[in-house]
Amino acid sequence: MRLVHLDLKGAAPRVSYLEQVFPFLSQLGANGVLIEYEDMFPFKGELEILRSPYAYSEEDIERIQQLAEQHKLEVVPLVQTFGHVEFILKHEKYQHLREVERFPNSFNPHVPETLALLKSILSQVIEKHRRSTWIHIGADEVFHLGEGMDSKNWMSHNKGDVGTMYLKHIKEVLGFLTAQFWGLRVLMWDDMLRKIGVGALRVALMAHACPSAVPFLTKYVESGFEAVWFASAFKGTTGPAQAWTPLSYHLKNHLSWLKVMQAVPRLAPLRLQGVVLTGWQRYDHYSVLCELLPVSIPSLAICLQTLVNGGFTEEAKRKVLDVLGLESVQLEQSTCEGRGAFPGVEIYHMVEQVNGHLKDSILKALEEESAIKGWFSPYHRKRQFGNPRNMESFGSKVLKLHEDWESFVRDLRAQLERIYFPDTVEEWMEENVNPYLDQLRDLVRDYR
Repeated sequence: MRLVHLDLKGAAPRVSYLEQVFPFLSQLGANGVLIEYEDMFPFKGELEILRSPYAYSEEDIERIQQLAEQHKLEVVPLVQTFGHVEFILKHEKYQHLREVERFPNSFNPHVPETLALLKSILSQVIEKHRRSTWIHIGADEVFHLGEGMDSKNWMSHNKGDVGTMYLKHIKEVLGFLTAQFWGLRVLMWDDMLRKIGVGALRVALMAHACPSAVPFLTKYVESGFEAVWFASAFKGTTGPAQAWTPLSYHLKNHLSWLKVMQAVPRLAPLRLQGVVLTGWQRYDHYSVLCELLPVSIPSLAICLQTLVNGGFTEEAKRKVLDVLGLESVQLEQSTCEGRGAFPGVEIYHMVEQVNGHLKDSILKALEEESAIKGWFSPYHRKRQFGNPRNMESFGSKVLKLHEDWESFVRDLRAQLERIYFPDTVEEWMEENVNPYLDQLRDLVRDYR
């Protein structure tokens, strides 16, 4: 299985955009999507507080599944059940369920209410995904586990360590899922398991994990796992505020995974069940947005085709160019030649402009223009005086630059609004455009 991860805790696309993207995914070799809803799920009743103002409706969730079915994509919902639960624990209502009172990252597994809450979250999500045969329970990066008072007491009373405490909670979650939803298979990330010994793991045999190298695999074989998944990345791993996707970096990531895959047959009876191509949209609920989905589609295409063909072969390259409507791809420069014909290609080109030229052109005008430095300095602007003769020497140039960027940004905003909800558009502009454009706007205002 080749699942593409849709991380909806940031820049969740409108369903109309997914209508365009899903056919592309299956054309490029994906046969499933791993959907991390977080606050985009239409939680009901007690849980309504968890919904984003722009959360998908129940009809949207149904539509997404119909689209997936239409394009032969298996849907696997992802619900975080231990760490990365800021979207839950940031609310005052659930603050008392934190492992460490100050941090909203991780659940305290010793409060009975934690499991009760998880049961109702999982039930609501699974109820709306009746076609799905898999669920992913996250369970990665449980920061500060073992630092809360309840955990310290538990460890001293039970002569246990953080690993056994972690497994105890995971087994409770799995126990609920297997009892309530017969036949549903469970996936989880494996980073927390890597620190746990074979003995403990054997007791808590889990459905699947996503390990990342051969030494770990040997341990999982000894622990009795039958199948593993790998998790690669097509975007969202090269910096929390990364705006442009580095192509060769992500291609290399997939090439090294192919090497690990070749080693799996030697580890029989362990078998490789699938790969998740992760595409993080934020590093966590509180961080800024990283690369937008349209910006990373060339990377996704390259990575999927690399997995399908066992390398970035001529055939893979031809298929990528063909499906994306491009003339060529420059891996080292992370650029694509040609107009492109993939969903969101306008945003791809516009973000390239912002990323490559906006900051430079504005700083160049403001910092390097000696007439501005000499006759329209912060000192002049603060006191509102200047000689029109000298000011006119740079005025038309600055006004034109300002008008060009303002008109470009209007177009960019319109394109973003077609794909994203207003909160995403605002956030992206605040992060990537306004820090520079505002300086130019201020200068033009003072100049006028």
